[in-house]
Amino acid sequence: MMSSDVKRVMLPIVGQPSPERADAARNRRALLAAAQTILTERGIDALSMDRVAARAGVGVGTVYRRFGDRAGLALALLDDTELRFQAAFLSGPPPLGPGAPPVARIRAFLHAYVDRLETEAELHAFADTKSPTARHRSGAYRTARAHLVALLSMADPTADVNYLADALLAALGAGLFLHQRQELGFDAARVKAGLDHLLIAVTEPRCGSGLTL
Repeated sequence: MMSSDVKRVMLPIVGQPSPERADAARNRRALLAAAQTILTERGIDALSMDRVAARAGVGVGTVYRRFGDRAGLALALLDDTELRFQAAFLSGPPPLGPGAPPVARIRAFLHAYVDRLETEAELHAFADTKSPTARHRSGAYRTARAHLVALLSMADPTADVNYLADALLAALGAGLFLHQRQELGFDAARVKAGLDHLLIAVTEPRCGSGLTL
């Protein structure tokens, strides 16, 4: 029987660095709590390293050392939801998790990603501003890409699954999503329907998608 004083081991997000020391993790949580409060109260435009430092009662240098820049801070704020999302598509119930046909799982992944963007698109877009390829180098992107590559390979081993995985994820870019929602007036249902058509286009010619629109 496990002793009651055994400390819980925190697992890292897939593709991300190893867990921090307990004291470092506490400091990180305090800074992120301050950042989240600012984000909730004043919005993404008010999220700055100076404001986070002031809210947390630390020097601004501490915030820069912890997160590097505002894009790094945005990525850190996304960690918790990213962890839950990865758990859902790697080991959760079908169709997002294992147990459903590969194309059905891809469709569930695309739709779940849209649901995340509904509340997090501005943070995702902010995190992507560091460089044109910042999104593609992140652990979250690499994990999502590997997941799609595996499912596309199961659906059709002869397809260029590496290209197709990037193409599907490009359609989920935060900047594009904000353009569709805010400037074109698309609702989430329309975005999901468009992704369904895209998925059929990349799977139907070879293997048949099995999807019904």
